[in-house]
Amino acid sequence: MSVRDRLQSALKDAMRAKEADRLSTLRLINAAIKDRDIAARGEGGETASDDDILVILGRMVKQRQESARVYEEGGRLELAEKELAEIKVVEEFLPRQLTADEVDAAIADAIAETGAASLRDMGKIMGVLKGKYTGQMDFGAVGAQIKSRLG
Repeated sequence: MSVRDRLQSALKDAMRAKEADRLSTLRLINAAIKDRDIAARGEGGETASDDDILVILGRMVKQRQESARVYEEGGRLELAEKELAEIKVVEEFLPRQLTADEVDAAIADAIAETGAASLRDMGKIMGVLKGKYTGQMDFGAVGAQIKSRLG
């Protein structure tokens, strides 16, 4: 079952169960995917693939984590809790996140696979990792780890 199909099924279930907060979050996800579809259509592309959807979901999680942090710093705990609840709903559709050891192993494998020897090869490594582990790791943090290994 594709991510898009799982989202549609969850949306229908949330409507039936009258779960307003969950339904709202699922509609936000669908809106983001539809925006991506419309942008791709304008460029002559196709609808968002599962990998594209995973990237969108990952971006949504990051945005909500940042918002929750800002709300907590501002003393708006009720808004921070709402953002954290939305993160939980979005994460249901993401693959399991890799552990730190699994990320280290994946980086080592990608370096070996590409034959990378310097920071100039970082793009090749990131390309391999994004191809295999989209939605399973934080590529911002991975970039720093690759730099420390190759630098």
